Amino acid sequence: MAKWTAFPQIGEYEFDAASLKRNWVRLHTGDAEPLPVQGDVIEAWVLFHNGDFQKCVQAGLKVGGVGTTVANKATCIYANYLEKKEKTRLDLFMEVVQRAESQIAIDPKNPNAHYWLAYALGRYSQGISVAKALAQGLGGKVKTALETTIKLQPRHADAHIALGAFHAEVIDKVGSLIGGMTYGAKKDTGLKLFHEAIKLNPGSAICLIEYANALVMLEGDKKMKEATRLYEQAVALKPADAMERLNVELAKAELAD
Repeated sequence: MAKWTAFPQIGEYEFDAASLKRNWVRLHTGDAEPLPVQGDVIEAWVLFHNGDFQKCVQAGLKVGGVGTTVANKATCIYANYLEKKEKTRLDLFMEVVQRAESQIAIDPKNPNAHYWLAYALGRYSQGISVAKALAQGLGGKVKTALETTIKLQPRHADAHIALGAFHAEVIDKVGSLIGGMTYGAKKDTGLKLFHEAIKLNPGSAICLIEYANALVMLEGDKKMKEATRLYEQAVALKPADAMERLNVELAKAELAD
């Protein structure tokens, strides 16, 4: 495994097993992941929340089985925010797709197995272009995986965000008519999913960011003012771990542009 780009604020978050357990519910409101019982899995999650993504992946894969989820999450967050080479990013997402599919085959009722499959496929689709991904049938796989996640875990805020973004992106790329008829994408459904996500996890920067992006995709420039307000709310949030810090830094960068 080639050396990954380091999380820029490494050392600012210093969870250990005890503090992670105390803060677990706060940190996992978005993905509704249950607190692990295995100590080696908890240690992998400690690495994740502190921003040591490469070591986290190595630790999770070493455990196997229940360690797959933390490895997949760390790979996706790293690839999305820190990996500079596009080909490497896409390769990492496809590694997650393969691991998630294997995980689903063994544990089909694991919500986050389906979620990380959807996330990785969704980001891969954005990398090759949403239009091309839809033509390859990837859109349907993303939608099904996210709907399955929510069916298995109705309080999965991040899946609501991702499914809302799916509806918005499809409509943005192919229009409401084709989007609705061919891919089941609907504006009202997308907005409703975002509203539900905000209710489930009101302190989520990524929810505010994705909701802002969706509003502009669905409504155009007339929603720019509201989108900017949502970005400003995201920037004002205090991140509790490395992933949240990356989300807030993303919002800052977008506002600066």
